[in-house]
Amino acid sequence: MEIESLAALAHHLGRRRPLRGLRLQHLDLTGWADRFAEREDLTGLVVLGGVVPPEVTRVLLQRGAIVFPGLADAPVDPWRGLYGPEDLYSGLDQGYAATPDARAYAWFLDATSRTDAYATLVRAIHDDSVTDELDEFVAGRNVVGVMGGHALHRGSAAYAGAARLGHQLAEAGHLVATGGGPGAMEAANLGALCPDGDALDTALARLAPGPSFHEDLTGWARLALDVRRDVLHLSAGRLVDGLGRSARSVGIPTWFYGHEPPNVFCDAIAKYFSNAIREDGLLARCNGGIVVLPGAAGTVQEIFQAATPLYYAADAAPLPPLVLVNEQHWTEAVPVWPALQAIAAGRRMEQSLHLVDGVEAAATIIAQRAT
Repeated sequence: MEIESLAALAHHLGRRRPLRGLRLQHLDLTGWADRFAEREDLTGLVVLGGVVPPEVTRVLLQRGAIVFPGLADAPVDPWRGLYGPEDLYSGLDQGYAATPDARAYAWFLDATSRTDAYATLVRAIHDDSVTDELDEFVAGRNVVGVMGGHALHRGSAAYAGAARLGHQLAEAGHLVATGGGPGAMEAANLGALCPDGDALDTALARLAPGPSFHEDLTGWARLALDVRRDVLHLSAGRLVDGLGRSARSVGIPTWFYGHEPPNVFCDAIAKYFSNAIREDGLLARCNGGIVVLPGAAGTVQEIFQAATPLYYAADAAPLPPLVLVNEQHWTEAVPVWPALQAIAAGRRMEQSLHLVDGVEAAATIIAQRAT
């Protein structure tokens, strides 16, 4: 049983329930030594990170608990789970290099940390904590993935189209999931964030003349944070999906592609060190289908990774749609569509594949699957 708040811990202790099997995650246990000292046997209680003062640690260890402290000398807290945009971009006033996101990427790139057993442990714990909280975040939701390239520019018609797709999906009650980066991913998260068409039009207009992340990453992020703040202020109390739920999108990026900064328009960011875990986690959670906008190598990888479970699906349950947008791109520029058709021929997978020319058609296919 996971306990993630002091109120839940107090309730559990107050009911004199057994402590074996409890996992205390990321709690500040300052002042709790006496409460734990009231219990003779804490064997099987595991404390994961948080603040554990020496006097609390002594009581826990003496009574059989296992304590995993916060890990020093790492730029991330491996126990924390999901991020908010402000968490990753804290300190942006001093430039992007000063932010936790940039420092984590630099640490990831450092040759010694990439082969050091301690650093490997930190990254593994971090990614598992992210997965744990991401599971809770998406539980019970119909998740629709929007994939696409990072090179899509703010101000372009394609960017606006991706944003309108994200907005339409969120308004229909779907949780929009993207790779959490710039370009098409940012646009879809932006659309999901905005509570109505007017707010989205205003946000698109403000972002259009801004710099790309290639030119000025600090300015790119600062403008987006300003837009996000104003959308949230404008939306106060109204920022919900069509079913009244406040969380409308999630971004799932990775430091493996650290040159692609995370966008700030997600409700939550599940950022991973391991791209393999991140890719599988993103695609596997898209139970409502996946819409793929034009992209290059990374997007192609996602298409075929999403196609694999469709190919091997054994039961008779309906398969989620895989919708590719832009016929010219996927048949000529990057001819993925013919390969998909060849693979799917004669299999149930054929009914899941769709090639359309506009985001409106893609949204319609997702809506038909949901009804």
